[in-house]
Amino acid sequence: MRSARVLVVDDYEPFRQFVCSTLGKVPGLRIVGHASDGLEAVRKAEELQPELILMDIGLPSLSGIEAARRIRQLAPMSKVLFLSQETSRDVVEEALRLGASGYVVKTRAGSELLAAVEVVLGDEQFVSSGVANCVVAEFTGAQARGGLRSRKHSRRLHHRSHRRAGLSPAMKCNSILTMRRC
Repeated sequence: MRSARVLVVDDYEPFRQFVCSTLGKVPGLRIVGHASDGLEAVRKAEELQPELILMDIGLPSLSGIEAARRIRQLAPMSKVLFLSQETSRDVVEEALRLGASGYVVKTRAGSELLAAVEVVLGDEQFVSSGVANCVVAEFTGAQARGGLRSRKHSRRLHHRSHRRAGLSPAMKCNSILTMRRC
């Protein structure tokens, strides 16, 4: 994994400590700051210009989505990886349309956080397996509107995301079946 300076934003301190502790064990990743609300996140992102920002969506004072919009203007080179308990397809799609580099559901952070960070720092997009199936299916449906080049292309992205996350072949198969049902 390449080196990166990281800002961690979450209003729930125990989860913020979990993220910092998990990332602190990875050589090359350096936690340069943390914030507990959206306005503080915007201020610190502008000041610190981190390569990666891990941010919750449900933040006080300013939502993570709105904070990310502002951060895009003030720290355009920073990649935003959302860590949220929100699994609504509308919220995930809004985050990705905004330009987020990834989305991890908090309940999957223990198993997917490091894979997500690696994928995002590798200039690819990561979506948690818990929500990826329906989101990929939605974007596959956008094919007729010119969204994706082909259904085959969307499946290739889906497989690559799961391979990077270290999912077993059985889990990959289950994800593909779920994707087709969405």
